[in-house]
Amino acid sequence: MPADGVLRITFNRPDSLNTLDSVGHAEIAAIWPEIHSDDAVRSVLLNAEGRAFSAGGDFKLIDEMIESYETRVRVWHEARSLVHNILDCEKPVVSAINGPAVGAGLVAAIMADISIAGKTAKIVDGHTRLGVAAGDHAVIIWPLLCGIAKAKYHLLLCEPLTGEEAERIGLVSLAVEDDELQQKAMEVAVKLAAGAPTAIRFTKHALNNWMRSAGPAFDASLALELLGFTGPEVKEGLAAHREKRRPDFSKPAT
Repeated sequence: MPADGVLRITFNRPDSLNTLDSVGHAEIAAIWPEIHSDDAVRSVLLNAEGRAFSAGGDFKLIDEMIESYETRVRVWHEARSLVHNILDCEKPVVSAINGPAVGAGLVAAIMADISIAGKTAKIVDGHTRLGVAAGDHAVIIWPLLCGIAKAKYHLLLCEPLTGEEAERIGLVSLAVEDDELQQKAMEVAVKLAAGAPTAIRFTKHALNNWMRSAGPAFDASLALELLGFTGPEVKEGLAAHREKRRPDFSKPAT
């Protein structure tokens, strides 16, 4: 632990911009109940090694989801658990968002109790550009954080936000200069760890009922996302990502 009572979790695949493979996707969903039960942990700092927070799921995992029903079901369980496990973890979570932040890494970052972004961080929910519904966390929390109009604008168009803009619209708690990000996030995590633990945890639990009340909408969005992996649009979206071009959904891949 980098400080008394503070557990640091680090995405540490910098050579791949911290993309999450099958193992990483499962681990980021499963770790929160362990943290919840660990009496030595009083707060959590989630950060990343290198120049990206997380560039999302790797192409191999997306291929597997397109091809395999069993993989889609497994990922559905993991994606649902990731959101609900963070909501139910009683320890306060701070995220330090640097560089690109996409996919399951972005889920954990935005679902954190206090999210701090570097001003030049690039936050984007890229689901519709991939050709699937925005299902892994956006519906349960983006409208609550930044309002339905801004949520629709960024989720339907996959419009990216800098950390500075994300703070302005309320998507993240705070934006700071890039070179101050890690220090500020640690300061907040240390302050939370030193606070009244039961009072902080009960306050988190009560506030998270706002997200729990959106549970049915989240379940629908996640199911629709996974349904999209059985259709033609995701094949064109994935091909466009690989070929570094704009997708052409008028003629989806077959």
